[in-house]
Amino acid sequence: MRISYLSRDDFPKNKSEIASDVAAGLTVAIVALPLAIGFAVTTGMSAASGITTAIIAGFVAALFGGSRYQVSGPTGAMTVVLIPIVTKYGPGAIPALGLMAGSLVVIAAVFRAGSIINRVPWAVVEGFTVGIALVIALQQIPLALDFPKGSGDRTYIVAWHTWQGAFSAGLNWKSIGAVIFTLLIKFNYPKLAHRYHFKFHIPASIIAIGLTTVASVGFHLKLHTIGDIPRSIGQWSGNLIDLTAVEHLILPAVLIALLAAIESLLSARVADWMVHAHGIEKYSPNKELVGQGLATIAASLFGGMPATGAIARTSVNVRNQAKTRFAAMVHSFILLLIVLLFAPLVSSIPTAAIAGVLIGTSYRILNPASIRESLKTTFAEASVLIITAAVTLLVDLIWGIGIGIVAHFVAKLFSKYLKQGKIS
Repeated sequence: MRISYLSRDDFPKNKSEIASDVAAGLTVAIVALPLAIGFAVTTGMSAASGITTAIIAGFVAALFGGSRYQVSGPTGAMTVVLIPIVTKYGPGAIPALGLMAGSLVVIAAVFRAGSIINRVPWAVVEGFTVGIALVIALQQIPLALDFPKGSGDRTYIVAWHTWQGAFSAGLNWKSIGAVIFTLLIKFNYPKLAHRYHFKFHIPASIIAIGLTTVASVGFHLKLHTIGDIPRSIGQWSGNLIDLTAVEHLILPAVLIALLAAIESLLSARVADWMVHAHGIEKYSPNKELVGQGLATIAASLFGGMPATGAIARTSVNVRNQAKTRFAAMVHSFILLLIVLLFAPLVSSIPTAAIAGVLIGTSYRILNPASIRESLKTTFAEASVLIITAAVTLLVDLIWGIGIGIVAHFVAKLFSKYLKQGKIS
């Protein structure tokens, strides 16, 4: 396998691109912080382990990966796989698990398995994108309503139970209002910037989060905030690897490696689609696997957890006009600065503002106009899109991709027989 080294094209070429990457990295860091903490705590790990993962895995994957726009870290999909492992074997099993899973991802790159993802039919990728966008939006319901997560092991079930609980207890209109306020700014600020020819580009998400925070503090709204942020990052955990537990972790490691590979490669492919990448801008699937494998190994050995390319953060990165992989590196550096220097300041950001930004990002990912166009194509392609999206939302992304591919071949076979007159 030949993996190309970094080139000058992988980094900003001028001040304008540097400014865009720094602004995008800052925005992603603010969005990524509560997600990293939340996913780690949900898994059964410490909040510090989530931040450690976002910082280390985010930087390593950006440096060695194959995508200009990918941002890596802990994800909700990975959390689902990790919870039973941490429950059964404890957090102490994570260093060995991360080492195994990360190594498997790198081995997959050696055998050029990454190229397989480019053969996934586009209708399946579109369905996956729609499903993930809906998952991201539904995951924001507890933050938007400022109400504890409801019970359930599926995103839509948790969202429904959260809504039921919040409605019964009385809706928190201040939190809902903050979400709406954030969305209004996020969608209208770019129009104002264009109309009045603002000299400097500032991502709409940053403006939205900043103004919502100022309003919350200024009007004493007492909204739920990000809260206390750990003032330290992980330490070397390689000495904690327990070889006696390796045989029990083989199957979980394979599942995590599979999840990391699929989610990362599809996220990178979707990012390329969002920016209409061409030529050298397109991601390299096998190089991306190398980066993701090394990222998981590094994060796990320093107190973090297995990571993957995160479509929510990657989409925020793209939507805020990231130009190169430098933006994802900036995201890691900003997170480090927040931990070491600015934790008290960032801790006052309302979680409702984060929810608003991610709901807005989900809408951008969905791209209703594009979906309408896709559904107007052949019945077979539209069916594959809907099936993939539904399974991704209702089950998980691996099943969504698998069943979507099967549906594609069934639809293709059906269309072939229909044309031949074998089916009346």
